[in-house]
Amino acid sequence: MHRKNGHPSRSSAVLEEWAIMTKYVIRRFIHGLISVSIVIAIVMILIYGLMNKELLFSSDPVFTRVGNNKKTLYMYARWQDYGYLKFENYTTWMQELKKSGKIDEDTRSHAVILGKTSAQDSDLTKEYIEKFTEEYTKKGFTVKRLEAVTELSGRIAKGGEPAIFAYKDIPLLSRLGTYFSHFVHIDNIHYAKNVEGKRGYTFTLHDPVYGGKKFSPAIIGNGTEYKYLLYFDGRFPFLHQNLIKIRLGESYSINQGIDVADTMIEPQGGYVKSMITYPTGLKEKSADDMHSAAYVAGSRKTSRMLKARFTDDYTNTKTVKNQRSKMGFSFVNGILSSMLAYLIAVPAAILMARKKDKLADKIGTVYIVVIISVPALAYIFLVRAIGGALGLPTAYDLEKAKLAMYVLPIISLALPSIGNIMRWLRRFMIDQMNMDYVKFARSEGLSEREIYRKHVLKNAAIPIIQGIPGTVLFALVGALITERCYVIPGTGGMLVEALAKHDNSVIVGVVLFYALLTVIASILGDVLMATVDPRISFTTKDR
Repeated sequence: MHRKNGHPSRSSAVLEEWAIMTKYVIRRFIHGLISVSIVIAIVMILIYGLMNKELLFSSDPVFTRVGNNKKTLYMYARWQDYGYLKFENYTTWMQELKKSGKIDEDTRSHAVILGKTSAQDSDLTKEYIEKFTEEYTKKGFTVKRLEAVTELSGRIAKGGEPAIFAYKDIPLLSRLGTYFSHFVHIDNIHYAKNVEGKRGYTFTLHDPVYGGKKFSPAIIGNGTEYKYLLYFDGRFPFLHQNLIKIRLGESYSINQGIDVADTMIEPQGGYVKSMITYPTGLKEKSADDMHSAAYVAGSRKTSRMLKARFTDDYTNTKTVKNQRSKMGFSFVNGILSSMLAYLIAVPAAILMARKKDKLADKIGTVYIVVIISVPALAYIFLVRAIGGALGLPTAYDLEKAKLAMYVLPIISLALPSIGNIMRWLRRFMIDQMNMDYVKFARSEGLSEREIYRKHVLKNAAIPIIQGIPGTVLFALVGALITERCYVIPGTGGMLVEALAKHDNSVIVGVVLFYALLTVIASILGDVLMATVDPRISFTTKDR
């Protein structure tokens, strides 16, 4: 981007400028995606290559209770859960052979019995150990045998049973490829392996969830992961979909088994129960969200309750709750605090610039210095103490949600933003006041008010305007210190919590989310700045 030096005809340049802007946005977005990929690769190298894997067990109660060979097996199993490596136990492998029908139960039960040493293995055991070793060695695994740990009496010590397993580190390129190939999941009718009825899609104008009486169009799948792919309901934004899902990475400890994206966007709080008519016709007061029904193979066979409610294996439903999601809480606080900051800071900065070196400017400067130099915790606790004395809520309560809960966090978040905007806008305005065009405007007889309103403020605000998209988008990520102080169930603490618990998938997912927001905010900032200031062009050379 650069400033235009000439003044070509607007009518002849509009289409060309839009085409150039589109190319610029696409090019920036591609470069941004490359940068994001590099960032994720670096994060993966740091997590999976340089961090000490054994730190996972520093506060693991199970790890302290097991010993000897059992502890080693537990370590490798957990490392697999956290994505460090691939792991296969010989005993599990034998169970899979039996389950697939390649061996019978009698063969399995005898072949899994290991001697205290390899020399004491039976011929049948040696045969299958050899097959296990050959199969996994071809796949690039390292096969390891743990000999029995015995006591002085010759008996096997607790947890010292012999074991055989295979493990393999995951190469970085393979890890990156797998992660990004699963980033966007598009549901399809081949997801379910064994599905009742014909695979396909059905369009209906009368959603069965509402008894088939209410006009509510929906697209229903059979063989898909989710039963409802597209549907209408009474919740904003009214049209919802399960067809395309973003997968940031599945959590192992923070929200076990749930993807990071789902953890951010799923509602929280207490259950909202209503009279539900299940597919079998059973009516029951429940918080189940029937539009979230997902496929679980054979689920009805294992549960009488599910069999009484459902006619197929789309039985895994989420629940309706009465409060915002983590991202929702963070965004509301972030966007309202940003609006408050601009409403206060912009007039204050204008006043400081116009009254340079006078009382108003000195008072504003004192505020800027104080808010920048004082640690965030200090003024957050001060605001909380004053607010608490005035009777305002000082902590979020999901069970008894009130609008007053937002007041103190919004003020706490706005305070540093006010100082930052005041500082830069004042500086930009004073810089503009020294420009030749201001002197020329004065000589033309324009009043100081007109000069500030029509020229100085407009030009000085351009760099501030560029940051507005970032302010809006980064409201989604929350604020760590503020959310901790006011017990806000937002997204601000997710990364810190993931780091503390070594939840690697969450760390990678949150970093990816932050990186994508940065790229999008940067592009939107450039586009907005060029829209506001016609002197700025997306071309790479002067016109």
